[in-house]
Amino acid sequence: MADTDHIAIAKLGPGDALAGLELSAEAHWNQNEADWRFFLSQGTVFGVRDGGAHLIATAALLPYTSGNAWISMVLVTANWRRRGLATRLMDACLDAAAAQGLTTWLDATPAGATVYGPLGFAPTLQLRRLRLENSTAPKSAAPRPLSTSALDEFIARDRGTMGFERGALLDELGRRCGSRLLSIGNAAALVRDGRKARHIGPLFADGPDRALALVHQITGSETGPLLIDAVSTQQEFLTGLVSAGWTIERPFQRMRFGRAAAQLAKLPFAVAGPEFG
Repeated sequence: MADTDHIAIAKLGPGDALAGLELSAEAHWNQNEADWRFFLSQGTVFGVRDGGAHLIATAALLPYTSGNAWISMVLVTANWRRRGLATRLMDACLDAAAAQGLTTWLDATPAGATVYGPLGFAPTLQLRRLRLENSTAPKSAAPRPLSTSALDEFIARDRGTMGFERGALLDELGRRCGSRLLSIGNAAALVRDGRKARHIGPLFADGPDRALALVHQITGSETGPLLIDAVSTQQEFLTGLVSAGWTIERPFQRMRFGRAAAQLAKLPFAVAGPEFG
């Protein structure tokens, strides 16, 4: 790590969106330019540049209300990995969170969880990312879109599930061009653009059958590949997705800094995805 101790950590701005996108694309993540611009405008994004002023590493802190924040976009370009940059950037995020009195959360790969655990993060939800290579042929009519007023209901439902408010994030994602808030009965989900696939989540429902019915309607009205980040303890839902042709790509572990929070009584069937919580 000594060879990177002298490299300064800087706060990034909206002008760094495309450079950040290059890093997440190199890692094969699904974030798009709009995602980066949101983090850079609404959160605090730390970065490191090499001697040629190229962005080589990042980490972001996105504050929510109620004293919580999300750490995300922890990225290091391939040639600079294993030199301590990710640890330094994580420390910068944790210091910024502590200064603001924020409790931090993140989603980690299994390898990342072994790193974040010693830093003080405790596991909460287990997640599974699934992918569907959806047909590019025209599909049936979409489910009934939720009205604008129902976006407030969706945000309230998310608040009850997450345990804290993140309305600004869901309002941003829900109002983007190409985003769809869809419902069947009491099941509701957000569908939005990503760099390489459309993403379903969060998804709320009163039971796995209703959740699966909504996913089925979404896949029937979408073209191209789809991603969903399912809660692994929703086993009937997860099994139903696999039976319908979805493939599990990898697991994720949701983690909270400090003592693990009590498990919520009512869980979502899918979350907004790593990096967005």
